Amino acid sequence: MSWIQKLSETYDRCAGHEPDGAELLMPVSHTTQQAHIEIVLDAEGGFRRASVLGKSVSTTLIPCTEESGGRAGSKPVNHPLCDKLQYVAGDYGDFGGEVTSGFSSNPDEPHNKYKESLGAWANSQYGHPKLNAILHYVQAGRVVADLIANKVLHVDATGKLLKQWAGDKDQTPPIFKAITTTQTQEDSFVRWCVEQAGNLVSATWQDSELIAAWVSYYQSTQEKRGYCMVTGRETTLAVQHPAKLRHAGDKAKLISSNDTSGYTFRGRFLEADEVQSVEFLVTQKAHNALRWLIARQSYRNGDQVFVSWAVSGRPVPDPFASTLDLFGVATIGDPATSIADTAQVFALRLKKAIAGYRSKLDPTEDIVVMGLDSATPGRLAITFYRELKGSEFLGCIESWHAKCAWPQNFGKESKFVGAPAPRDIAEAAYGRRLDDKLRKSVVERLLPCIVDGQSIPRDLVESVTRRVCNRVGLESWEWEKCLGIACALFRGYHTDRSYQMAIEPDRTTRDYLYGRLLAIADGIEGYALYLTDEGKKRETTAARLMQRFADRPFSTWRNIELALGPYKSRLQTGSEKSAAFLAKRKRLLDEVITTLDSIEGRTSDAPLTGEFLLGYHCQRQAFRPSGAGATSEDDVLKEDVIETASNS
Repeated sequence: MSWIQKLSETYDRCAGHEPDGAELLMPVSHTTQQAHIEIVLDAEGGFRRASVLGKSVSTTLIPCTEESGGRAGSKPVNHPLCDKLQYVAGDYGDFGGEVTSGFSSNPDEPHNKYKESLGAWANSQYGHPKLNAILHYVQAGRVVADLIANKVLHVDATGKLLKQWAGDKDQTPPIFKAITTTQTQEDSFVRWCVEQAGNLVSATWQDSELIAAWVSYYQSTQEKRGYCMVTGRETTLAVQHPAKLRHAGDKAKLISSNDTSGYTFRGRFLEADEVQSVEFLVTQKAHNALRWLIARQSYRNGDQVFVSWAVSGRPVPDPFASTLDLFGVATIGDPATSIADTAQVFALRLKKAIAGYRSKLDPTEDIVVMGLDSATPGRLAITFYRELKGSEFLGCIESWHAKCAWPQNFGKESKFVGAPAPRDIAEAAYGRRLDDKLRKSVVERLLPCIVDGQSIPRDLVESVTRRVCNRVGLESWEWEKCLGIACALFRGYHTDRSYQMAIEPDRTTRDYLYGRLLAIADGIEGYALYLTDEGKKRETTAARLMQRFADRPFSTWRNIELALGPYKSRLQTGSEKSAAFLAKRKRLLDEVITTLDSIEGRTSDAPLTGEFLLGYHCQRQAFRPSGAGATSEDDVLKEDVIETASNS
């Protein structure tokens, strides 16, 4: 139960100290609801006006009980103040309103129970003048009639509430725009405003005195007492626990036990209370804190949610963000950054960014990383949970972004050096159209790699490598993105090999050298095609045969090298610049082949590992000098042209 303790502590430390612009932590015994209608009353409970609410202002803070906060089924329990028409309107049935199926035998039951609960609160020592006004108006039984008179609700020729609008779409009444397609006017949710002389706050959901009054009143009605497993003290226990954690319509609960005939707890315990018992205030604070954290700083993927936070409320880096989104460091194309010193510049900027978090986060600060998911609509599970200290958490984040750092090309405006986000890794491994279940699985498997420092799953590394090798099956922009991700994962998986982000002339492994050969051949043919405008029409031989080259490099290289013949001749007989370019590339090609001939296994046709992508990418990057390493604008332009031609 440590997660409840940490969340409750977070609530206590953050309530009233929310960052500027952040949503306020919800008071205990309250929830939010999407309201459709706002009714304004005077201090005596007289009707003044009503209006339909737009979706941008419909979210409303309302008091709730344990039962109403997680209500469901055929007989949902009423909220104590704001609710649907079947509860607040005594004349609901007079205009054809239909109650939920559980109340069909006694249609007046929901309204009577609403009046009973509202009256008990208004007449208690925690009553409030606004409650008296609302109760007086509700008891008059004219809610629906007044709304119809003010053209908020609409009736048919028989005087019954319209189920749906069948008229001109351009003249659709606002109420039919406010409700969803599965709702009718009868499902409209009502909130209250009471205008009083000398009181500038008429909205009940904004009145701090009314909010505090409900909290005190509801706590005074709690009767169940026992031992709290979180605080370790005898106190008032919660009967039910809140829902609506991930969004307003979320009915899944972390703690629930509504099965008294199945096997939810039977077989181990006689009663549900024996499984766990939590103090009412503790569970309210914990769930409100979790709801607040999810809304402002979580990673979402359908029903899957991950959230990381400091118990003190101080900012922490997002484990699910890419280096660009998280730190914005080492952007490719920065005039101050060249390929040769990219790693050094990146490391310095990364350390500086992490130091910024360390200056605000105490080394002993409690950090929590929590993952939630639901297999069914009513049950929510904690799929991942870690408690770390501030220094440990920041160290893991820094390690992940450092070991998986690689030049990434996510588009014209998203070229950076760093680690990709888990979501991008999932798409690179299995394609952009992967289903939610597979995406969830990949993210869950990567989280321990980020937070715990575990090794990257080997099958993910190999899957991304295979997709990159199938170059003809990807669009050029997607292939560029996947290439950077594949290199980042391979480098992060083989940290013991100390791969550099720049070309390594002294690295004489078979796979690395074959990757360099492929980049050189790609560049020669790409430049020749560009000079004859053929680069816009077809890919290079190296690009087309990349998959085969990865599977059988020795035999495939012979085909690629023979295909270079006509293009070498074309460059040789061309302009002086093209001949000089060819001579430069031929020297480099001979150097790599000579080195490759000197190592064991050169003639082997065994498949290449992902290391050849590192050699390919680094060699291609070396052809594009920038910053301090640039020779001339003409050379830089020429190398950009080669890359463009080979990727078109």
